[in-house]
Amino acid sequence: MDEFKQGIKDGGAIGIGYFSVSFTFGIAAVASGLDWWQALVVSVMNVTSAGQFAGITIMSAAGSYIEMAISQFIINLRYALMSISLSQKVTREFHTPKKMLLGFCVTDEIFAVAMSREGEVSSKYFAGLIVLPILGWHLGTVSGAILGDVLPNNIVSALGLAIYGMFIAIVVPVTKKNRNVLLIVLLAVALSFCLYYLPGLNQISGGFAIIICAVIASAIGAWLFPVKEEAEEEETHE
Repeated sequence: MDEFKQGIKDGGAIGIGYFSVSFTFGIAAVASGLDWWQALVVSVMNVTSAGQFAGITIMSAAGSYIEMAISQFIINLRYALMSISLSQKVTREFHTPKKMLLGFCVTDEIFAVAMSREGEVSSKYFAGLIVLPILGWHLGTVSGAILGDVLPNNIVSALGLAIYGMFIAIVVPVTKKNRNVLLIVLLAVALSFCLYYLPGLNQISGGFAIIICAVIASAIGAWLFPVKEEAEEEETHE
């Protein structure tokens, strides 16, 4: 139970950030023609900001199922990479049914917090970690869908920036403790700038750009700063 409570505590900041972002999504969903309950269904079945915003854009444009499937696959493919990486850090009691159930809630920020935790990640901790983010995501969607017209536009726009500040708050403490992580983060940022600004490369979709940056940066990090296996570390200490 202590690990579950710690997970809830660690997920608090994510929950606050998700409320603001999903509030904006709720507004956009209703503006595109969805009812508030339909916007909530989209959030419950996806839990991904980029995918959901792209989804309602295709819906409002009367796009085809194929367009929807391809766009969601490209945008959300990075979660497969995150899940593979996270599966190497979980405890042995984190069996397949739990992975399938809790893995549905893997997001950029939840992944970052789980991976930055010292030691292995238990199913109890991860279950606690996703409680407030999921709650914030769904409540924010409903609130934005129902109350979005009440708030001024400048406040709504400001709410959309909250997730970036939240993600910085997750990454910065880790980079302060580990210089290697800082170098890899800077490399990923540099790659992201290249994919966004350089002619030709800026035609790559946002979803693929994230995947490319993550794969290249992590591969270089694994090559330059390999992590010793526990067995090797024990032999060294002996």
